Amino acid sequence: MSSDPYPPYPHQPHPSYATYPWLPPAPADPPQHRTQRHPALGHHSDLRILRSAYRWQRRTATLTALGYFILFLILSVTAPSFMTSTVTDGLPTGLLLALIQLPVTWLAIALYEHTARRYVDPLADRIRKQAAVDARREEASRR
Repeated sequence: MSSDPYPPYPHQPHPSYATYPWLPPAPADPPQHRTQRHPALGHHSDLRILRSAYRWQRRTATLTALGYFILFLILSVTAPSFMTSTVTDGLPTGLLLALIQLPVTWLAIALYEHTARRYVDPLADRIRKQAAVDARREEASRR
């Protein structure tokens, strides 16, 4: 025989009242939704590809223009004799390198536009079209 003075009671795992008022209530079961056949646009792999292509585009164009300018500044500070030497009669190297800054900036802009047309814009168009298809599909499922 058992020496327990109290008879066993069935265990209730979730009482209908708050046993400890300082504890947060147990989370309710999440609502059951219909599973989507297509992933949401925010989780789409094309979006990640678009972000990385745009990031590469910005870095390439920025480093082209900024890199040349920083090189010019470093040469101005560390090699003043080279910058004051003349390339032709009366044209110092520093002035020539400063004038080359404008075509380098144009090159950076052209590089930016080229990568936009070739890589970024087609990805953005594809995502835009997919978003329109998803919106029409969502509208049709609500009817």
